[in-house]
Amino acid sequence: MKKIVVLLTLFIAFSGWSQSEADFFKKANAFFETYVNNGKVAYAKLHKDSKDLDDVLSLAKSISTSKDKADSYQAFWINSYNLSVIKGIIDNYPTNSPLDNAGFFEKTKYDLGGNKITLNEIEHKLLRAQFEDPRFHFVLVCGAIGCPPLINKAYLPETLDEQLETQTKIALNSTFLKVDNKKKRVAVSQIMEWYKEDFRMNGTTEIDFINKYRTDKIPNNFKVRYFPYNWKVNEQ
Repeated sequence: MKKIVVLLTLFIAFSGWSQSEADFFKKANAFFETYVNNGKVAYAKLHKDSKDLDDVLSLAKSISTSKDKADSYQAFWINSYNLSVIKGIIDNYPTNSPLDNAGFFEKTKYDLGGNKITLNEIEHKLLRAQFEDPRFHFVLVCGAIGCPPLINKAYLPETLDEQLETQTKIALNSTFLKVDNKKKRVAVSQIMEWYKEDFRMNGTTEIDFINKYRTDKIPNNFKVRYFPYNWKVNEQ
């Protein structure tokens, strides 16, 4: 935590952050450290007392971000998405799955960055539509076990690229893939089916994308299949 505080202090001075942005990233980092463990969220604890969550989301209301400062912009919206998913689960707690709550992703609006905005709008309009980066799919956590694991720290502008790389590597070397060498096929998360265009940019294949991050490479002649998404809530 001390290291994070020092980094935040330095970047306020040298990267043009506003004090409100610095406060947001600091509180977001403290929140994730407190309530996330091994990719799971302490929803029951937060349901009893949501003050820490409410405080960090309150900071996010008036923060103005610009695509011109891409790292700050992306880090803000990634954290805001993950925090808002947790808020959505808490508001409907107890719940077995985010999908059990009508409009969870496409209708419920959150007050963020000076706008009333849905989770889908953050993901598809503010991030995917603005930046061609498939790695977003490994850091935006939709509140379910089938999602990539939620980390217990905030995404920060100065470490964002490294964090995106790390989480993509973790996913593609573990639960997002099931390799069957005998049948020459690989089963991958449905995320890669739903967003095929993101993983086939610039003429690459899904296997090309996987092999960029995977230690044990997948042969190019393997068939790609998709396994069902686990929508059970990612609760501790």
